[in-house]
Formats: sequence, C-alpha cells, structure tokens
Amino acid sequence: MLNKKIGVIGIASALLLVLGGCGDKPAAAPDEGGISTPTVVSGADSSEEPAASASASPSLQPSEGETSPSPAPASATASPSESAVPSASAPAEEKQTQTISVYYTDQQMTVLKESKAPISFTKGDDKYTEAFKALQNSGSGDLISLWGKMELKSLKFENGQIVMDIHKPDEAQLGAGGESFALSALTKTLFQFPEVNSIELLVDGQKVESLMGHADLLHPMTRDNMAD
Repeated sequence: MLNKKIGVIGIASALLLVLGGCGDKPAAAPDEGGISTPTVVSGADSSEEPAASASASPSLQPSEGETSPSPAPASATASPSESAVPSASAPAEEKQTQTISVYYTDQQMTVLKESKAPISFTKGDDKYTEAFKALQNSGSGDLISLWGKMELKSLKFENGQIVMDIHKPDEAQLGAGGESFALSALTKTLFQFPEVNSIELLVDGQKVESLMGHADLLHPMTRDNMAD
C-alpha cells in the first residue's frame, strides 16, 4: 500500500515537471544575418496602449444625442448708417415774377419818367433788392438811371421798413437837380409796394445829412415826408 502511494506521488511530480517545462518557451534563434527578432511582449502590457491613447484627448466630434453649437447669427439690426432713411430735402422756394414801375430821367435830366420792368425773386428782401437793381439799369438809351453808379452793400426789410446801405463813389455825384430826382426815383419805386412804410438810407453804414450835398436826407424817408 505504501509503495502504491509513493508511485502515485512520483507520477504526479513527473507531470508537474513536464508542465513546468512547457511554460518556458525558448527564445527564438537569431537568423543567419545576425539580427535577432525582438521578443514579443506579453499581452498584458500591449493591451494598455490603446486604452491610454483612447483617453489622451476627448473626441472633437459630438457624441450621439448631442448637437454641435451653431454659429452665432448675424445681427439683424442694421447699423444707423444703413437703416437711416435720408429725409426728403426741403422743396426749393418757388421764384415769383412781377412787373413793377421804375423811375429814370431823360438825357437832359429835366424830368422824371416812369418805365416798366420785370423782376424775379423768392422772398421779401429779394423783391426790394431786385427792384433797386432795376432802378440801376434802364435798358434804354433814352432813359438815364440816377442810381446806376451807386453800389448796394446791403438791404433788409423788417416791420414795414427797408434799411439799405450804399457806397457812393465819386463818379456817382450829381448836381442839385439830379440828387432830387434820384431820391424821388428811389422812393417812388420802393413805395409802390404797399407793405413798405419807410426807407432808411445809409451811406457806408452811416446816417448822413445829405446824399450828395444839395438836399437834406431824411431819416427815415416815409410816404408822408417824401410826398410830392
């Protein structure tokens, strides 16, 4: 009986030796070129590499069920320069045309003569300025302007009064009769407009006693004090 047990133990030991020898694999012999083939690393180490690379960086692609962020929409509000609508420009004032009476003298400067002249204007002050310009040019060789050599510096109309400032060069000087006709021609031409009640005539911005040194210059000239 004892011998049988010893035999079983011996067989078991022999099997263990055989199994242990099978576990140790001999290294591969080098090929004829002298270069050894690298030993294959066990699967436990190699299996860690894909796991490491998989966790190195998160995927840029959205996972299932998630939506990628859409680009911010362009602002729907237009800039002030784009959205501003240019306002309509104010309509130009309509030019009016009127035929007025203008006064000149004859070539001998013996009488005051009336003539007709058209004027065009857009506002009140322009009307009186154009009337004075008509007084400066008769357009006829038979009629002599008494204000042709005067220079109008400014003219404005306010509260029924025309205030005009002139410059009188030396060549505009007239005699006593010519000065009287000149003032009459001016007042008759401007007083034909019913809204004009008085005329303040300045010479280079100053109130002078006489326009040409022969007759008094009233300040202002009115319909009453300049009546014939």
